[in-house]
Amino acid sequence: MFRRVVSTLIIVPLAVAIIAFAVANRQSVTLSFDPFSSTNTAYAATLPLFAVIFMALILGVLIGGIAAWIGQTKWRRAARKLDADVRALHQELAAIRRRFAPETTSAQQEPAAYTVIPPPIP
Repeated sequence: MFRRVVSTLIIVPLAVAIIAFAVANRQSVTLSFDPFSSTNTAYAATLPLFAVIFMALILGVLIGGIAAWIGQTKWRRAARKLDADVRALHQELAAIRRRFAPETTSAQQEPAAYTVIPPPIP
């Protein structure tokens, strides 16, 4: 419930600000993608200014997210390696516990206590 109230308190004013920004910037602008000719552009689009700004913002977020994802590759690789090591060690530990577990009879089916290996005698 608290999370819902907090998200409402954040989203509603943000939505109002975005709508006010869009209404204030309705004028059309022409985007030219032709760097060689400014008068007779081959690739041009006429869009409202707020749409251009929103598209630039979304593009920046996507590029930043991709860059961060690529930058975290070594951490993901290390986490996968450590996870594989932990799984292998758990399997080895389970095999050791099975090997050194005390024999139980069919009448006594309680879980075996952990085996303690005594320290070496000097």
